[in-house]
Amino acid sequence: MECCLIMQAVCAVYENSNSSARYFAFTTGTTESAAKKIKKAAGGKLYQIQAETPYTDADLDYSNDNCRANREQRDESIWPKIKGKVKNIQKYDLIFIGYPIWHGKEPMIIRTFLESYNLKGKEIVPFCTGGGSGISGSISGIKAAAKDAKVVKGKDLTDSSNKSVQKWVQKKVK
Repeated sequence: MECCLIMQAVCAVYENSNSSARYFAFTTGTTESAAKKIKKAAGGKLYQIQAETPYTDADLDYSNDNCRANREQRDESIWPKIKGKVKNIQKYDLIFIGYPIWHGKEPMIIRTFLESYNLKGKEIVPFCTGGGSGISGSISGIKAAAKDAKVVKGKDLTDSSNKSVQKWVQKKVK
């Protein structure tokens, strides 16, 4: 078994000018930064969760009650489709899954992802970034979608230093 898999939710896309590798992040890159800190501390593989239909600026216009993000968060029956699959997810015992907090909880695409795999026997470690809501409002959704996995205490990594992330990760990676 490999050490861990670090998942990161995505919305906006940009290219890394130094290579053909694509990196995905929300508008500020906070979730991406947290995921990279975890990868540095734990090793493992970094994977970005991508929506089959990419989010646009209009989709993320939270001031518009009818924007895509607001509709998805209001109606828990709307689960965005995901582009791609993680190959050989069965070889990972530990999965860190990160996301920004939307309206006090995880984006619905996270539930889509978790429901897409057999996670029996896996340990799921949620991490989030956000403007103040914290991670607590997202845990029930994570547990419901990853029903066969063990979901352990997560952490808000919005303003976490490399050192604090490393210390937290070392407690999870035994």
